[in-house]
Amino acid sequence: MSELNQLLLEFNYKTNFNEHDFYLSKSNSNAFNLINRWPDWDKKIINISGEKFSGKSHLASIFKIKSKAYMLNGKNINNSIFKNLKLYENIIIDDFDACKEEEILYSIFNLVDQDNKYMLINSLKPINEIKFNLPDLVSRLKNCIYVEIENPDDELLFAIILKNFSDRQIKIEKKIVNFIISRIDRSYRKIDEFIYKIDELSLKKKKPINIKTIKEIL
Repeated sequence: MSELNQLLLEFNYKTNFNEHDFYLSKSNSNAFNLINRWPDWDKKIINISGEKFSGKSHLASIFKIKSKAYMLNGKNINNSIFKNLKLYENIIIDDFDACKEEEILYSIFNLVDQDNKYMLINSLKPINEIKFNLPDLVSRLKNCIYVEIENPDDELLFAIILKNFSDRQIKIEKKIVNFIISRIDRSYRKIDEFIYKIDELSLKKKKPINIKTIKEIL
């Protein structure tokens, strides 16, 4: 988002995962820069970790467009995926934490290594901190570049909140956004919950958002 002071953008409410829609800040710059450096990575596998709604899937989408990668979700990993994996030079596993199939994960890591592929893994916490029982898989997890998306700073909070209100076509003054930033938890999940409640209340009451409403929800 290029203009933070623009208080209403004419968007339909949808999630945009293009590179120009990604707001860059100190909190996520390391992860973003790694994606942009591809294929000049020090290792073939990168693990981006961060809490839900921190932008990991957005970065995965950017990488998918850049590299024409095959993307799969951790909860959908099973033995049927390998015929597709072999067709792609680059692989993305989103929501890695949801997969409990350790033997299959180990086979994926082997495939990436043997075929000299690149792989991007998104997870809630670094994958070398996830408790796995298979020693060979644990060993494979060490051969990655790890980067964490940190809690949002004020600048990123402003952009996230403003973009979410704009996507929902909710008019809001800059001073109210600053009021929210000064009081809300520095958590992507809490921000998402807060925006949802504001949106719900706005639809029910059909009134502009003011400081009193913000205080009520906070």
